[in-house]
Amino acid sequence: MYQPKPIHTWLAIALVSAGLVVGSLVLTGWLDLHPCHLCIFQRLLFLLIAGLALVALVLTRPLARAVTGALVAVLAAVGLWAAIYQSWLQRQPPDAVSCIGGQPGLIERLVEWLGQQAPALFLATGFCEEEELAILGLSLANWAAVSFAAVLLAAAWALWLQRRPAR
Repeated sequence: MYQPKPIHTWLAIALVSAGLVVGSLVLTGWLDLHPCHLCIFQRLLFLLIAGLALVALVLTRPLARAVTGALVAVLAAVGLWAAIYQSWLQRQPPDAVSCIGGQPGLIERLVEWLGQQAPALFLATGFCEEEELAILGLSLANWAAVSFAAVLLAAAWALWLQRRPAR
């Protein structure tokens, strides 16, 4: 009988997260989309999740893998929050709210700095409240929320599998 293994889950998380980063880059260039600070922040989180999931995949010590996996789960939870917040911004009446405020917050400052270092990956040129593209009736922020929730559940599953005694 097939026994699911945590390494399969970490590999799936890494591949899906990396695929989402590549997909966001392709869509941005192909459809001339203008990603906002929250979009870029979510791209960064998926990139970090992919890297950490690969690390969890190759680690052999259970504690090290568990700590790395917990970091994946935390980043997925942060990404879920960011995607839900952006989805909320997009559902507000036009000109009612904006992600552009007076003083830039930590996310905005981080994204601005990353945009200066690697503009092809991290340059923010849009507004968080604008919904430039919908796929099957869901905005990209909605799809990001679904993806982060799936990663969070998968990471929890992999961590749970690691705790089970081997048979």
